[in-house]
Amino acid sequence: MLKGISHLISPELLSVMARMGHGDELILADAHFPGETFNNRVLRADGLRIPELLEAILPLFELDAYVPHPLMMMAAVPGDTLDSSVEASYLKSIHITNPNASAIDRIDRFDFYDRAKSAFAVVMTGETAKYGNIILKKGVTPIK
Repeated sequence: MLKGISHLISPELLSVMARMGHGDELILADAHFPGETFNNRVLRADGLRIPELLEAILPLFELDAYVPHPLMMMAAVPGDTLDSSVEASYLKSIHITNPNASAIDRIDRFDFYDRAKSAFAVVMTGETAKYGNIILKKGVTPIK
């Protein structure tokens, strides 16, 4: 364990986040997402929910300030409905470190799959919320 880094972040996830460059995307996928189908760099975070992972990741991860939506989730398939509490719980966790984060954009299911193919990595979580996947686009980390 390291001081100041959440115990929820595995050594593999810490390494992946450190190797990402600005504009790279990290997907936090729900337990139902076919991560291995779309990406060769899949990390496991079984048993962990996405809101808690967001709270652990975002103090270390700069969101891209140069795009309108550095946060994206999958839109509902026609005929399905979204549970608004899922996005609300994610935003609550996001706003802890990013109080001015822009709204989460919703993209079509197949567009989301295309993004998964080009994402830097996919983190498979224990999240069971329907449409619980979220993309984080990395920005330039400020030098202090």
